[in-house]
Amino acid sequence: MTTEHTLDRIANREILSCMPETPIVEAARQMASLRCSSIVIVENGLPVGIWTERDALAIDFTNPASVRRPISTVMSKPIKTIHASTSVGDAGVRFQMEGVRHFVVIDDAGHPVGVVTQSDVILRHGVEHFLVLRNVASAIKRPMVMIGDQAPLTEAVAEMRAGQVDAAVVMGERGEAPGIITERDVVRIIASGGEVPARVGLIASRPLISMNKNDSLLAARNMLEERHIRHLAVTDDDGTLIGLLSFSDILATLQYEYVQRLDEALRERDEALLKSRKDLHLARKVIEASLDGIIICSPQGLIEFVNPSFTLLTGYAYDEVIGKNPSLLKSGRHDETFYRAMWDTLAAEGVWQGEVWNRRKTGEIYPEWLTINVIRDEDGRITQYAAVFSDITERKRTEERIKNLAYFDVLTGLPNRRLFTDRLQIAIANAHRHDHQLAIMFLDLDLFKRINDSLGHGIGDRVLVETANRLSHCVREGDTVARLGGDEFVVLLPEIDHIEDAAKLAERIIAHVKMPFQVTDHELYVTTSIGIAVYPDDGTTAETLIKNADTAMYRAKDLGRNAFQLYTPAMNARSFERLAMESALRHALTRNEFTLVYQGKVNLVNGQMSGVEALARWRHPEMGMVSPVEFIPLAENMGLISEIGAWALKAACHQCKSWHELGLPKVRIAVNVSTLQFREGDIPSLVTEALAESGLEPHYLELEITESVLMARVDDVSQVLRDLRAMGVHVSIDDFGTGYSSLSYLKKIPIDALKIDRSFVADIEDGTGDGAEIVSTIIDLAHNLKLRAIAEGVETAEQADFLRSKGCDEIQGYLVSRPVSGEDLISLFDRDLLPGA
Repeated sequence: MTTEHTLDRIANREILSCMPETPIVEAARQMASLRCSSIVIVENGLPVGIWTERDALAIDFTNPASVRRPISTVMSKPIKTIHASTSVGDAGVRFQMEGVRHFVVIDDAGHPVGVVTQSDVILRHGVEHFLVLRNVASAIKRPMVMIGDQAPLTEAVAEMRAGQVDAAVVMGERGEAPGIITERDVVRIIASGGEVPARVGLIASRPLISMNKNDSLLAARNMLEERHIRHLAVTDDDGTLIGLLSFSDILATLQYEYVQRLDEALRERDEALLKSRKDLHLARKVIEASLDGIIICSPQGLIEFVNPSFTLLTGYAYDEVIGKNPSLLKSGRHDETFYRAMWDTLAAEGVWQGEVWNRRKTGEIYPEWLTINVIRDEDGRITQYAAVFSDITERKRTEERIKNLAYFDVLTGLPNRRLFTDRLQIAIANAHRHDHQLAIMFLDLDLFKRINDSLGHGIGDRVLVETANRLSHCVREGDTVARLGGDEFVVLLPEIDHIEDAAKLAERIIAHVKMPFQVTDHELYVTTSIGIAVYPDDGTTAETLIKNADTAMYRAKDLGRNAFQLYTPAMNARSFERLAMESALRHALTRNEFTLVYQGKVNLVNGQMSGVEALARWRHPEMGMVSPVEFIPLAENMGLISEIGAWALKAACHQCKSWHELGLPKVRIAVNVSTLQFREGDIPSLVTEALAESGLEPHYLELEITESVLMARVDDVSQVLRDLRAMGVHVSIDDFGTGYSSLSYLKKIPIDALKIDRSFVADIEDGTGDGAEIVSTIIDLAHNLKLRAIAEGVETAEQADFLRSKGCDEIQGYLVSRPVSGEDLISLFDRDLLPGA
């Protein structure tokens, strides 16, 4: 295998270049004149972009003025570069992965020293012995583009661009031989001033040079070089045209062949070692000359022989290991299961091969590729074990380098577009399977170009690296930050509970990015615009989500930059509204914005008030009265519900005590306790404190809990309820029938009442529906358990009559009174609230 050259030996040192303001037509003339496939755009001595024959396909030939535009408007940027010390083989890998045909070659200082193309790599790779083993047909991977002789140029260019090919076959008419049109032909038309021929046949090159599909790739490469062309037609045995062969196709085949031949060489080495065991003298000569480390062990597993390469690789001399067990090389990285499986394979198959981490005499741990063979005599008895190993540290580094080139951004170390897209597709599949949301954020640094233009790309690169660090510190474990290129970044949130989660992260990122950057002597300020797209609302594919997030990002820029926008406008407004409400809710208690209203409970027998339920309300100075339906779930998510609940309990106790002191009938006041409050707080201590501060007697306080509280931790909850019962406090089950309580629990826990949920009461109708049956059952259940039955949401006299007929003890709802202030409730104490009761 030949030694690979580096790019500084094969790069074209004469760089064709022009200024950014150069018209496209003039740049094309220079390229056509010198038969050059690219031109580098230079400004202030530095390359800022490149224009290639591939880019020529994007010119609008329907508009003659398009070729007069400055080259800077159509150039590709940022420019793709490669270091001069890169090997030709690694350059081939880069060409394959990045899908380009040109690299600007740079030195250690980042200055351009030449240009290298795919053709240069093919012609100078030094692997002709591989190409001769492959035929032309094996390299044909892409369908060829064919177009009629009479077709207009614009159609030919469009089809080449759509098929992502650099040439198309032009079919002859009336027996005329087929021809070919290439990107180079398009450049020549641009160079002529954009004068478009009437039909593509007028500029097609004829005849179309061809080779049989069974000819070797080496012959094809030599013909391309001798004829100074870049494409060959490939024909079947009967002369039928079956494809086009280009340098790109040969390069793709070369990388595959390179690896395949290496594997074959390693396999042949192992086979040679096995064959040589019958001649010990010859085997020793081969072993001693081998660059691989070799160990021969006895049937008992003790070392009998090592070759010089063993000492070179491990640091152990011959005399230090003879008679010892090879376990002295163990690194500690593999457990007993690993070694047991190795010996099981040796016993069953006679050979084991794999990657092992071992330890040198210096203590350094290194990876090696190890092959162990069992050597048997004519009777099948094991006589020796032969192990061959090689240090694969460099191979592992090469694999890691190739992996990083394929999946990670070289500058920032973040995942690149390919890896981000892979993770996004996995996240979409997971979100679809588990029915949850995910979000992606598209970020662009505002006015970043000014830093590059004024301070240079070196400073700009350091800003990008610091930006990547700041973004990585903002996200959660499991989120992905990636760089798509330039100053564009994306963030993947694979699972979110609320759209506001993405909005909060966007605000955090904006705040972190706008902090000053200290780069050498420069204090720089950068802001970012962010677009957010949410699955599944804004798209169900990776392409759609990225496109929509990009659209939202541009909307953020249009609205003034340094901000974020969600793709869906309604979602955007809802997000801002929720964020504003969260901010206001955090200060509502300290600003005394909460108040209590009270709704009476009525005894169905005498029509008199029998109790009062306290209900929290939030009166915001700008939003007005905020419904509990909105702020209670929000307070639970924010962890504020325990503070609000404690305030409500104490305020209700004070209000009830004040009614008693006014000489009003002494009724019990009920206060709701949330599941989170029950889980996080010490309810008995809180109740004791509230009663002590207000002076209210315990039996005038009733706590209302939901069935979910009971089901959370039955034993713990039962103990808390027993503590409350010992204090004299009453407990009722709120919204009974809507949860998942087991009736056996109701017999075990100390409660006083069941409150029938309003949804069942609303369905009573005329007493014959399902609601009537459910309500009757709950009333009977309560009485059988010696509990009071209380109906919520009673709005009509018919409902009250039905409940009275079924023996319901108390009712609550708009029929009695709407929730009112503590002062307004006073007038209801002595009133008959159910005339006719």
